[in-house]
Amino acid sequence: MIIEQIIYKHAVETPEKTAVIVGAETVSYAKLWTKICQAASYFEKQDLAEGSRIILSANKEIKFLYSYFGAHMAGLVCVPIDSDTNIVRFQRIMDCSDPVMIVGSLKNRGDYQVIDFDEVTSEISSERKFPSEEEIADLLFTTGTTGLPKGIGLSFKNQWVAANQINIFVGNTADDIELLALPISHSFGLGRIRCVLQKGGTLVFVPGFASMKKFFGELERCKCTGFGMVPASWAYISKMSGDRIGQFSSQLKYIEIGSAAMPIIEKERLMSLLPNTRISMHYGLTEASRSTFISFHDNKNKLNTVGRSSPGVVVKIFDEYGQIIENGIEGEICVKGDHVCSCYWGQSKEDFAKDFYMDYFRTGDYGTIDEDGFISLKSRIKELINVGGKKVSPIEVEEVLNKLEGIKESACIGVYDPVYGEVVKAFVVGTLTPDDNERIKKSMMSLMESHKVPVYIEHILEIPKTHNGKIQRLLLQNM
Repeated sequence: MIIEQIIYKHAVETPEKTAVIVGAETVSYAKLWTKICQAASYFEKQDLAEGSRIILSANKEIKFLYSYFGAHMAGLVCVPIDSDTNIVRFQRIMDCSDPVMIVGSLKNRGDYQVIDFDEVTSEISSERKFPSEEEIADLLFTTGTTGLPKGIGLSFKNQWVAANQINIFVGNTADDIELLALPISHSFGLGRIRCVLQKGGTLVFVPGFASMKKFFGELERCKCTGFGMVPASWAYISKMSGDRIGQFSSQLKYIEIGSAAMPIIEKERLMSLLPNTRISMHYGLTEASRSTFISFHDNKNKLNTVGRSSPGVVVKIFDEYGQIIENGIEGEICVKGDHVCSCYWGQSKEDFAKDFYMDYFRTGDYGTIDEDGFISLKSRIKELINVGGKKVSPIEVEEVLNKLEGIKESACIGVYDPVYGEVVKAFVVGTLTPDDNERIKKSMMSLMESHKVPVYIEHILEIPKTHNGKIQRLLLQNM
């Protein structure tokens, strides 16, 4: 089964059911399927070779969905990108994916020809053959936190399995009406689209979280039962609207959170505001979407973890020699499941196989599993700090720093030291000054081992992050 097949099934069985709401426009499943078929016919008329890549500007227009699913039905591979993608990243994606067409609206298009979504239409709308589940559906490019962006090939099966696993944990049904404010050029937002459509629910598109009036207005107008967000979005909602989300505690059935770390105090605050809402948080990568889940209310004593393996997923910890190690010992988090990506675009099967230990995909993340199966994330392996042979997780140090008065947020890296090889350097944002550095170190000495205490502290205005709120620690190496 693939997502396009289930959309067709909904169009036949519940044709008048609302699939998508965008402002005043309402699109039924029957209309959605018709428009998808018309878009597919358009692409077929262009005489493009099967498997050709097309870049799609992934903005929350209903026409994006027509082109996205229509391209799949025409045998094309979609490369969704943000409409504001900078010219350097855009060129790298162009070079890697070698697209035959660009569709949508791009801010930094350069001299490339871009076809408007309005042009992707045809009078033809007929039954058609569905792609094989083993075919590549999308190329998603990583955010490049640790290097150049990679093109991650996701098959229709990868996407279907991931959506099914998420729906099982979150508990989505056909009755759900989801407010989608997440960007849809990334795995999280696109995944939420597939999850809702797989179940035959309703999507409500809003541009983003920037307008609280629009966000809460649509939440109330459309009687939305859930939404997805990243921790940075929650920080903004909280800052701009206080406890207002609590007014929807009887309406909101679920919230899915992901993509970055979230302070425990904010998890607990959200739980108190929404005592009856299933608040789920996931951990995963674009290569292995939502590999673990935690339910805040059900696992309130494990909020410092990223939860347990998702339904249908197996998670193990491996040592540097590719051997599974016992619970409680730190090593690389590796995952196995049909949701794991099918390839890195342009990379040989032999090279891609190096990213696996047996059938387990190597996430590049360092962590542990406890006796109950809950996984604690320590750091990216490339970001671990080696102080005299002792591995230090920057996340652990940052969590302690962020609890100190006057520090709003922080990020830690390893810097060269002639004696220890590396020592910890902290970048902090807040109201403190360099005059407070010795006091910070003294406070840290009473809270953690001495080799984890920052030797150097630099005060900056802003921590560099990706669009999803992930700290870009490697960028700090050049500051």
